Amino acid sequence: MLAPASPPDFAIEARGLDKTYRAQGKGEAVHALKTIDLAIPRGSFFGLLGPNGAGKSTFINILGGLVVKSGGTARIWGHDIDADPMNARGAIGIVPQELNMDPFFSPQETLEIQAGYYGVPKAERKTEEILKAVGLWDKRDAYARTLSGGMKRRLLVAKAMVHSPPVLVLDEPTAGVDVELRRQLWDYVRGLHAQGVTIVLTTHYLEEAQALCDTIAIINHGNVIACEPTSNLIGRLDRKTLVVTPCDEIHPPLNGFEDVTFAMRNTGAFALTYKTSEHSVEELLDRVRRAGVTIKDLSIEEPDLEDVFVELTA
Repeated sequence: MLAPASPPDFAIEARGLDKTYRAQGKGEAVHALKTIDLAIPRGSFFGLLGPNGAGKSTFINILGGLVVKSGGTARIWGHDIDADPMNARGAIGIVPQELNMDPFFSPQETLEIQAGYYGVPKAERKTEEILKAVGLWDKRDAYARTLSGGMKRRLLVAKAMVHSPPVLVLDEPTAGVDVELRRQLWDYVRGLHAQGVTIVLTTHYLEEAQALCDTIAIINHGNVIACEPTSNLIGRLDRKTLVVTPCDEIHPPLNGFEDVTFAMRNTGAFALTYKTSEHSVEELLDRVRRAGVTIKDLSIEEPDLEDVFVELTA
């Protein structure tokens, strides 16, 4: 791959990217992407989230050359996907949702063939290194069809890395993968990120996105409706929940909490959900004491990414 004179500021940059799928039969045309602008910084761990049908896969498939855009521009590592498609494709590795591999090739053969597609000289191939990194070296000679679902998922990651791309896109990589294999996969991906690889992740496991991604964009109905550092995105929600465990059983309703959301928990505790811009913890604790409640324990629950996602895409 011919690299730019200096690394670009953005690993992926889309400007006015648009895609409309033509009507099939008596159906209507589908406007999957609506002139979106999205700039993914070099070296970031970037989350791309959205409901099913939001446009995430269309965006990824345009980058991978599987879907032809209707308008706009897209650049991968500084290379325009139309003007310089060979170098643009060489700068990105995509791990698809689907388990697409030849069942009669072994993992070692699969990686060697994939490296050949990208023109990687035999002396520069890292088949052994990659298979060891994803925990498949002991299965290097087994038919791919005999691998478990988690192993096949890891083999897809290995395939995407044969040409050492600076950008790796993971499209629902842990779907159907058990907890231990998921942990191994993320350990490997974190290692790649530490080496400078830009990671783009789509996932329905929002706790994964919150734990891994430094920046998150949310797509809905073909539009980017948010793109911010993860902490800023979570901070959008102007609410917290104060959970109070009383020393003695209480009998709701309690007076003095009409302007917050009061809810009992099955543990005997009660929760007060409030707007941080309107109330403070100290003020609410004063109200609890005035209501005659002796406090045994208390905690504060912060909003998480799932709360933000639901609010923005509802």
